[in-house]
Amino acid sequence: MELTTLNASQVSKMFLAGAKKLEANKDLINELNVFPVPDGDTGTNMTMTIMSAAREVAALEDADMKSVAKAISSGSLRGARGNSGVILSQLFRGFTKVIKKEDELNVDILCEACQNAVETAYRAVMKPKEGTILTVARAAADRALEVVDTTDDILVFAEEILKAAEEMLQKTPDMLPVLKQAGVVDSGGQGLVEVLSGGFDFLSGKEVDLTIDGDSTSEGEKEDELVFEFLYSLHLTLEATNSFQNQDENEIRVYMEAIANDMKITTAGNRMEVEMLTNEPGRVINKALKYGSIHSVVLTNLRDDRASEDSPALKNVPKAEPVKKDEPPKEMGFVAVSIGEGMNQIFRDLGADYIIEGGQTMNPSTEDILKAIDQVNAKNVFVLPNNKNIVLAANQARDICDDKNIVVLPTKTLPQGITALINFIPDASVEENTETMTAELANVKSGEITYAVRDTVIDNKEIKQGDYMGIGDAGIVAVNADLHEVMLETLQILCDEDSSLISLYTGSDVKDEDAEAMVAKVTEAFPDLEVELQHGGQPVYYYVLSVE
Repeated sequence: MELTTLNASQVSKMFLAGAKKLEANKDLINELNVFPVPDGDTGTNMTMTIMSAAREVAALEDADMKSVAKAISSGSLRGARGNSGVILSQLFRGFTKVIKKEDELNVDILCEACQNAVETAYRAVMKPKEGTILTVARAAADRALEVVDTTDDILVFAEEILKAAEEMLQKTPDMLPVLKQAGVVDSGGQGLVEVLSGGFDFLSGKEVDLTIDGDSTSEGEKEDELVFEFLYSLHLTLEATNSFQNQDENEIRVYMEAIANDMKITTAGNRMEVEMLTNEPGRVINKALKYGSIHSVVLTNLRDDRASEDSPALKNVPKAEPVKKDEPPKEMGFVAVSIGEGMNQIFRDLGADYIIEGGQTMNPSTEDILKAIDQVNAKNVFVLPNNKNIVLAANQARDICDDKNIVVLPTKTLPQGITALINFIPDASVEENTETMTAELANVKSGEITYAVRDTVIDNKEIKQGDYMGIGDAGIVAVNADLHEVMLETLQILCDEDSSLISLYTGSDVKDEDAEAMVAKVTEAFPDLEVELQHGGQPVYYYVLSVE
């Protein structure tokens, strides 16, 4: 039967079906991460972005097209996380800008919406790169133009769009050599295909689950969420088929530390006990299941354990400082994205007014950044993303915020953020500080030391699971089975004749004696440079490096 129009109800159900399909395949998308680091998060970021909008769409009752379009656009823009999530939200923004004016949609309107979606997304990225989600989206829009005059049937039209996206996705390795070497397609492009595929499943009559887990939190509880950082205490027992290896335990620990606090892991043979505070017990359990079977789970909701400030469940759970809005706003303030108690303290000591916990694996959303900005009582607020995958979300927050002047400094690493704050001059103007701090970013080189979670080949470097990797501003620069060697190889790349200071920020898994041994090695290898050691406490990366 021919389908020539779509009403608001059908559009909302298509969107929900696409969101559910993306959610169901987020782990597959995460595993497409080119770099074999333990923090592949494209699928997670895209899912959290679209689910933010899906909850708003699901909450609508008897909505018209304008309401559905607003829920999709607003929900995804504010919920956008990571570059892939921001681009997805911009695609929705452009698409809904066209459809919100209509009562029903036909192929002509859908085609126009596809064109506007792609144009909007490309404009949001300063330097668009082909072979990514943008290329897949453009292929779909181009096919829409090709077939719009050949059919009035939306099913035929939608099927062609999906085919074009799938075909272009398979071509992405030919556009980006790094994808071809890793043997994967673009993860963001795969995410978009899942969304389109889910929408088409609904259109074609397949039985799809459209239920969206709503946010049943009361207003009072939402206030508590701003005060108490971790809401659940989790204790689980995991048994594997074979004995746990050090690499298994380390991989679990690095992953868990990104989404947990007060974590304790003990292993004996093939048995592992895990205790922690977390906001995401589901992610913890899903990760654990990849290593074996779970024999017991004890989950405590800390909201129910707050009768006393001395409650053991609340130990080390920090409270947020209330913003002093009754005081006159100062001229300039800072929001910084950081992770690790040491790193967080460094940013506070340098003058950051508000710290957003996040970074690799934990990309804050546009909404998170907006809330942080609101907590800073200043007329002008500088935002330090400190991660290349957070810059777009910060820019999006800047564009949405209308009651303060927001300046996003293009800090792509934690050392760059530290350098920016060091060069802030309180008596200078916003414009002068922006120019000075931005210029100083070029004088610091950043690096990170982590380990590989799988075998792969990148930039002609053969990488084995468990190898240590040195990552510089331009990608992976060193690979070695010895941690000391990979550190020295990485620093050889980062240092030049103008370098004078090497700073090493230790991660949460680095013992004091190991850090001191590392400093001795680095000092011996670079006798003419000052070597500084600081506790960072960051998960995932053993060391964060700064060369100035």
